[in-house]
Amino acid sequence: MCIGVPMQVIESGPVWAWCDDGGERQRVDMQLVGAQPPGAWVLVFLGVAREVMGETQALRVRDALAAMQAAMAGESVDHLFADLVDREPQLPEHLRGP
Repeated sequence: MCIGVPMQVIESGPVWAWCDDGGERQRVDMQLVGAQPPGAWVLVFLGVAREVMGETQALRVRDALAAMQAAMAGESVDHLFADLVDREPQLPEHLRGP
């Protein structure tokens, strides 16, 4: 399975860019999305940018990836989905946690 990781462009070249994935700098192939300015967000699969995305969407995907890691470690993930906590409509009683 391949998971896309949102990365922010730091420095751009004609067919590649240096991007930050939240702590590590990586060289990313930009040929599918074209050159992007510093600050732009791209969704990267296997070292290749596949999609340009907005900051809000990129941060939500980062939170979802962090939630996967937290859930696998048995930790709470509610703080990563603040936009869904207390949302309407509420889950049916049989789907709510204890």
